[in-house]
Amino acid sequence: MEFIISILPFAAIMGLMYFMMIRPQKKAADKTKDMLASMKKGDGVVTIGGLHGIIDELNEADKTVVINCEGIFLTFERRAIARIKDLAAVATVETFEVESEDNELV
Repeated sequence: MEFIISILPFAAIMGLMYFMMIRPQKKAADKTKDMLASMKKGDGVVTIGGLHGIIDELNEADKTVVINCEGIFLTFERRAIARIKDLAAVATVETFEVESEDNELV
């Protein structure tokens, strides 16, 4: 009986460590994995270096992504994508860029 009582605090600490450290980290990794798997051509993305662009091509074999950054095409590994931007914000930026180009030509 004393053995069980002496192990009980250790088991409680291990359980607390699981729920406070391991489980949230695993959930975040799963969320990132799902985000990278759901990328498609035309999505606005931000890399881990802070580069903003639009996905032009996805290569499943090499696990790379080609990003269009205002006419410059850059190739990154999939894991270099930090987040996918909101599509409404991307559409607004593209519309603004097209309108400003039209104004310069007039």
